[in-house]
Amino acid sequence: MMHVKGEVSLANRKGLALGLLVMMLVMPMMSACAGDLALGNPRTMTFKPVELSPPQPERVVLDNGMVVYLLEDHELPLITITASMRTGSWLDPADKVGLAAMTGSVMRTGGGGGLSAEQVDEELEQFAGDVSISIGKQSGSASLDVLSKDLRRGLQIFAGLIRTPAFDSARVELAKLQAIEGIRRRQDSPGSIVSREFVKMLYGAEHPTARESSIDSVKRLTREDLVVFHRNTIHPNGMILGVTGDFKKDEMLDSLRDVFGDWKKGTVPVLKIAEVPESEASRPVVRFINKETSQTHLRVGHLSIKESDPDYVPLAIANDILGGSSFRSRLFNDVRTNRGLAYSVGSRLNTGVHDQGVWLMRAETKLASTQEVIGRFMVNIERMRTDLVSDAELAEAKEAYVNSFVFSFSSPSAIVSRLIELEYDGLPKDFLQQLRDKVVKLSKEDILAAAKKHLHLDRLKIVAVGSGETLPKVLSTFGEVKEIKLSPEG
Repeated sequence: MMHVKGEVSLANRKGLALGLLVMMLVMPMMSACAGDLALGNPRTMTFKPVELSPPQPERVVLDNGMVVYLLEDHELPLITITASMRTGSWLDPADKVGLAAMTGSVMRTGGGGGLSAEQVDEELEQFAGDVSISIGKQSGSASLDVLSKDLRRGLQIFAGLIRTPAFDSARVELAKLQAIEGIRRRQDSPGSIVSREFVKMLYGAEHPTARESSIDSVKRLTREDLVVFHRNTIHPNGMILGVTGDFKKDEMLDSLRDVFGDWKKGTVPVLKIAEVPESEASRPVVRFINKETSQTHLRVGHLSIKESDPDYVPLAIANDILGGSSFRSRLFNDVRTNRGLAYSVGSRLNTGVHDQGVWLMRAETKLASTQEVIGRFMVNIERMRTDLVSDAELAEAKEAYVNSFVFSFSSPSAIVSRLIELEYDGLPKDFLQQLRDKVVKLSKEDILAAAKKHLHLDRLKIVAVGSGETLPKVLSTFGEVKEIKLSPEG
């Protein structure tokens, strides 16, 4: 991705616009707080949930099936166009893991639309345009940031890179060298190691969500592989565009039809990721990675539900109370504040629609306190499963969620991005509002039932990175310990 500085950079202009929008939303609340402060104790103040009615983008479908969301915003002479593409590394062949990511990278760096790589960079630099393209696990994304006066040329370049990337051979080889160097440095960070190995332990090392490229798999990639992957997976009827900024709808649609209108439909890949067999998902595991480090890096958890599950809201609030809310969470107060066992501690519920979710607890602690930290994790899980949360915990968690809802719609681009994500995942456009309404109605009994159903002590997978001399003995309290031996990279 190129970043070009002008008198005032494009990113700074966007940041200023976002800041102004957030201030417009927050200042009335601050004024209300100031009035209440003059009347009484701030610790006892209560506020009504923030209500928000964001502007609604217009949705248009072009003749070739490309979906476009448009939301005008004439405050600044800027335009942002984003694209979500139905592709991803779930489509990588088993012997060429890394193909999707490299295809996305070289779509941007390798030229396209009749321009060489150097010509693309030079033209974008001339008018301070910014284009990015990447392909992740479950989707591809692209974006164009440009001054409204330069839209025509910026859009031509953007469309050329997406539709007809050149995949310059020299840029392909450079991307391969960069990927290999990244792989060689992959074992440097204990935090990165424990995260990757934990995901592999949950899904299996060959699962599309967990598998990772190797030096051998990257070396196998050819320019032709990238060309074929692009041809087979990037189609207009598998793409959703989002357009925000200083434009007029009819003129923008004419411009989009000029650059994308003659692009023919193709066969769009169906995003379907295999479930982990129940026998593997429910099996408890204890593993360690021997690496000299001053802290033990811990991950403890198991596979969980999808975001579309009926229990998602109560489980998300349960996780917030347990360890997701940092300073007010149970784990933070128990493990860090009261016992001083870890500086960094918390829990997360990572969910999506197409893949099984993950619920985990994490900590960095001294080797001597590793066993106690895991023990406190288990005590707190059991407490969530057996006891109702307090009125104060429920009220704080609900208030935090409901009042943070406004930041999902803090700018026109955020509004459009949310709608694109929902359509990409096959969810209704009012899905976030539905979640908010469910949070408001949530009871302590709902949270207890969800925790009892979805938090499992007997399914925990424990992965630790630390000194291998005594760590296995420390972990043996929680089950049979085996070592994960990292393969040297390069």
